[in-house]
Amino acid sequence: MTEPPPLKNDCFALPPGVDWTPVDDALALLRDRLGPVTAIETVPLADAAGRVLAADAVALRANPPQANTAVDGYGFAGAMPEGAHQLPLIAGRAAAGVPFAGVVPPGHALRVLTGAALPEGVDTVILQEDVAAGPDAIAFHGPLKKGANTRRAGEDVMAGATALVAGRTLTPADLALLAAVGLDAVQVRRRLRVAVLSTGDEVVEPGQAAGPGQIYDANRPMLLAMLARWGFDPVDMGRVPDDRDTLRARLDAAAGADAILTSGGASAGDEDHVSALLTEAGAMQEWRIAVKPGRPLALGLWGGKPVFGLPGNPVAAMVCTLVFARPALGLLAGQGWRAPQGFDLPAAFEKRKKPGRREYLRARIREGRAEVFASEGSGRISGLSWAEGLVELPDGAVHVRPGDPVRFLPWGSFGL
Repeated sequence: MTEPPPLKNDCFALPPGVDWTPVDDALALLRDRLGPVTAIETVPLADAAGRVLAADAVALRANPPQANTAVDGYGFAGAMPEGAHQLPLIAGRAAAGVPFAGVVPPGHALRVLTGAALPEGVDTVILQEDVAAGPDAIAFHGPLKKGANTRRAGEDVMAGATALVAGRTLTPADLALLAAVGLDAVQVRRRLRVAVLSTGDEVVEPGQAAGPGQIYDANRPMLLAMLARWGFDPVDMGRVPDDRDTLRARLDAAAGADAILTSGGASAGDEDHVSALLTEAGAMQEWRIAVKPGRPLALGLWGGKPVFGLPGNPVAAMVCTLVFARPALGLLAGQGWRAPQGFDLPAAFEKRKKPGRREYLRARIREGRAEVFASEGSGRISGLSWAEGLVELPDGAVHVRPGDPVRFLPWGSFGL
C-alpha cells in the first residue's frame, strides 16, 4: 500500500497583506496547496464502485476484441453498388461466441448473427430485413457500403490504450468498460475518512430536552450525509461544549481521520475555541472570504490533518461546504479539482446586490426559470430543503430583473 506525503504546516497560509479573500482566490489557494492524502490499494473490480481510481486503467484487450456484426443478417466481402444482387449462400453460420471456422469465398454470403466475429472473407453485413433468402442464395438491392453494419476491432478501446484516467470516481458504467477490456482488479485510493464535529453549549442532540437558548444540532446530520453521498467515509465525533480541554481531546481523537469538519467556533470571539486551538497549535488561518452566506472559514492542521472550521449557521455551513470544502476534500481523496457545472437560466426574481461579496441564493427551477427562496435569512433552514441548488451572483454590483440570465448550480453539480 502506497502512502502519500503529509501536508505542510503552512498549507493554508494567506499571502502577506491579504484581508478579505475573493471566492476565486480562496478556491485557487486550496487547489494549489492540497493534494491526495489517501493510500493506494488494489481491489477486485466487484468492490471498485464509488472508489477513486489511483492510476490510469490500461486496456489489456481491445473492445471489441474482434471485428463483429452489429445486426442479424448476411455477411460477404466488399461494397454493393445500386441495383439488384444475388449471392450464393454457403452452409453454416457465425454466432456470438460460436465463430465460423471456414472462409467465405468471394461472391458468396454467410448467415451471421449479432455480435458474431466476422469470419475471413466477410467485411460487410446486410440486415436480414433487407434480404429475400432462399435455401441456397440471397437476393437484395444495393447500394451498400463496405463495412456496413459491422464493428471494427478496437473501435471503442484499443489494447494498450488508457480506458479511464486516474482520479475518476468509478461508476457502474466504468466497471462495465473495465471488465470489457480485460481488467478484474484496479488500483484505487482508500476512501477519504472525514471526521465531523459540532461545537457550542447551545447545541443539543435531536430528541433530547432543549433548555432556554438551546438549539438542536442540524449541522452534523447534514454534513455526515453529504460526505456519505460523496463516497467518503464519514466519522461522527459528536458534539462538544464550549470547553477548550474537551474540544482538544475530541480533535485529538478526530485526527485519526484524514480530514476534520467542525461547525461553530470558527471566528474570533471568546467562545470560538476551534480558532483558538488551531492558533495555539501554530497552524491556524482565518480566511475572511468575501462570500454570503459565510465569511469566516477557519483552516488549519491538527495532528497533521486538515481542519475546515465551518460557520455554525446551517445555511452558511452547507454553502461553505459545497463551495470550498467539497472541492478541497476531492483533492485530498485523489479525485482532482471538481468545479460545479453551472447553467444560465432566466431569473424569476428581482434582486439588487451591492459590490464586494459573491452571493449564493437558495434556488430551484420552475418552468425553465430560476426562482429563489423568499427569505435570504441564514437561519431559514427550510430554504435548503426547498431548494434544488444555488443561484450564484458575481462579486460586483448587480441588479437582477425577471428574465435576466443568472447562473444556477444544481445540487447534482456538487455531487448531491
